[in-house]
Amino acid sequence: MWQNVRYGRDNNNNINFFVSQEFREGVIQVASNPSALAAIKADGSVVTWGDGLSCGDSSSVSEKLQEGVAQVVCCCRAFAAIKADGSVVTWGDALSGGGGSSVSEKLQGGVVQVISSEGAFAAIKDDGSVVTWGRETDGGDSSAVAVQLSDGVVQVISSLFAFAAIKADGSVVTWGDGYSGGDSSSVSWKLQEGVVHVISSGHAFAAIKVDGSVVTWGNDFSGGDSSIVSQRLQEGVVALA
Repeated sequence: MWQNVRYGRDNNNNINFFVSQEFREGVIQVASNPSALAAIKADGSVVTWGDGLSCGDSSSVSEKLQEGVAQVVCCCRAFAAIKADGSVVTWGDALSGGGGSSVSEKLQGGVVQVISSEGAFAAIKDDGSVVTWGRETDGGDSSAVAVQLSDGVVQVISSLFAFAAIKADGSVVTWGDGYSGGDSSSVSWKLQEGVVHVISSGHAFAAIKVDGSVVTWGNDFSGGDSSIVSQRLQEGVVALA
């Protein structure tokens, strides 16, 4: 059910006129969450529709979305747009990262990638630092690992409520909900070096190391506990899926 007709569908389930006129040509990407959608057009502008109380209404930042948008990333109730100049524009539920005001100065330039969890965002900057915002419990608060995230980060991966960052030295830094992989203290000594790839499930992470071994952490029932197959993960692993 579309809750905001101005930005969604009418009672006959037709795309509203105000939005449909924008879709006649030039759409190159569409991003969505459970409540809304955002389309990037070839001219770098963004059109949004859906639940206006969530993030279907981008009128508060519409001037910033008229040109230059290269990518749109969404979490459950907010969107973040990366512009060609490396700045980030956010809208939607403030608690889920739609405000971004607490870190807005850090998002004015230099951002090369944005990753989302269920209710938070993490931005990698061109100096290898990471900026986070959104729900603290979903990884929006990275203050506990701020020093480790100040440089050298090459990739960030998310589970539903946590993040894991791979650094250039092969170490891994985690934050967010501990039961979703934000707490890697039980295997921290294995994540100090040699990690080449990390993937996530909903509530856990798995890392492949340069020696072909695999390290897992997070919720036991989501793959965080690999003890039953640990002997088979000591070497020779080339990919995770």
